[in-house]
Amino acid sequence: MNNMKNLNKIIGIIVFGLISSNSFAQDIHFSQFYTNPLQQNPAMAGLVYGMEANVIYKDQWRAIGAPYKTFAAGYDMRFQQKRSQSGYLTAGINLFSDKAGDSQLSTTSANLSLAYVVKLDKFNRMGGGVQLGYFQKSVDFTALQWGNQYDGFAYDGSLSNGEQTFGTSTLGKFDMGAGLSWIYNNTGGDIKVTDNHDLNFNAGISVLHLNRPNISFYGNEDRLPMRFVAHANGVISFQETKMALVPGLMYYKQGKQQEIYFGTLVRYLITQDSKYTGINQASAFYMGTYIRAKDAITAKFIYEYAGWGIGIAYDINTSSLKAGTLSRGGLEIALKFNGPNPFIKSYGANHSRY
Repeated sequence: MNNMKNLNKIIGIIVFGLISSNSFAQDIHFSQFYTNPLQQNPAMAGLVYGMEANVIYKDQWRAIGAPYKTFAAGYDMRFQQKRSQSGYLTAGINLFSDKAGDSQLSTTSANLSLAYVVKLDKFNRMGGGVQLGYFQKSVDFTALQWGNQYDGFAYDGSLSNGEQTFGTSTLGKFDMGAGLSWIYNNTGGDIKVTDNHDLNFNAGISVLHLNRPNISFYGNEDRLPMRFVAHANGVISFQETKMALVPGLMYYKQGKQQEIYFGTLVRYLITQDSKYTGINQASAFYMGTYIRAKDAITAKFIYEYAGWGIGIAYDINTSSLKAGTLSRGGLEIALKFNGPNPFIKSYGANHSRY
């Protein structure tokens, strides 16, 4: 039994080291990607709601050493919008912090997004956006454990690691991205979501790290690969019932790495808005499963009340890494608020993103 525990630990250290080195040139991902839209596409700013605020936290891979801890927060809004206008400006800000592994590989970033949304007709809108930002990375090489320091029975830190190390290093770089988005909403701002007649979809494509910043800690050139993103979400209500299907899809490609993530939730309407008095607030519960191809299965639960929502997701590892992680993945908690822009007169009803 002890030998098996040691073997699992060794496998975990080796795999974790590989993950840490690969993470230098790859972006992280959230399982509840729809909660943090500006992390995927700057053109999503102000597309779905007049105003939206969100925070999300993820803790993963505790079974193989120091866990990955990721935090993000975002806010986006529309500027003055009138029914007679053919389009309107939107803007948003997204903050991100990630700390990964024994090397304490840390990434902190702040991004500003600016977009313009065009009203194609009563039900369709299309947006285009750009993103400018700055990120900082740091790593402590002295905290890493290397294969040369394993003496055949256990780790021995007094042994030479056989590698060149640089202590703690920090770098900061400017970043930029751009994207397009589209939304269809059959309510057209006239029918509330709580009538359970809603049919809406949003989709988009984006390219992040357009300037390919150099992220080398070693003094040479190591360009961050551009990140290509395609995403889609929908709400398909079953009229005269309290049920709806909420499918979603996310695709990433960055360098040689790619990710396909898809699934669906089922929404159950618990209470319905008062159409005229506004005394009663709508509430709904969601649950479902997503699949990250060749990597994980995610169980998701969401509760919404009025404009507030809280979501919980848990990844169950199905990849070759499951030997070191004991199939444990990551816990993710998200909180969001959406509604009309509180600073301007707003037109059109809000509807669920999920």
